[in-house]
Amino acid sequence: MLRELIALSPQSKTWIYPCDRELSYDEIEEIRELLFPFLEEWTSHSQSLMTYGNVFHRQFIALFVDELQANDDRGCSIDKSVHFIEYLGSKLGVNFFNRTHVQYMIDEEIVQIKLSDIKSKLDDGTINKDTLVFDHTVTSKDKFIKNWVTPLENTWMRKYLK
Repeated sequence: MLRELIALSPQSKTWIYPCDRELSYDEIEEIRELLFPFLEEWTSHSQSLMTYGNVFHRQFIALFVDELQANDDRGCSIDKSVHFIEYLGSKLGVNFFNRTHVQYMIDEEIVQIKLSDIKSKLDDGTINKDTLVFDHTVTSKDKFIKNWVTPLENTWMRKYLK
């Protein structure tokens, strides 16, 4: 059952799917036309789930499930969402599952680099401990709101700092 993000508990389970490129406005509209009905009908063991999802920053799809309202949002419901995101990717010719890249912000622009380039970008000063990065390891609505976009030093990427 589709709800507004604010209506879900802070502990709501969160999944973030970064796209391998910025999406066009037409693509975002196409995603939303498919995403909202999917969320409305998304179930776990025939039980409706309290959900929200949307495209953020023209490059990320985030899905939320209120675990307080569901007996079990694991297993088959997660499989359904993964298959749905795979379907969107194949329909649009993009990849939402490339985990070899990270995204950061420079002057409100999102830049995507390979994981293997983080150290060299730190060394040459392109990014630093205060650079805002997208931490896709957040797992709850509360952490999404507070920590998804956060300084590099507050993420798992701090291991690359000198």
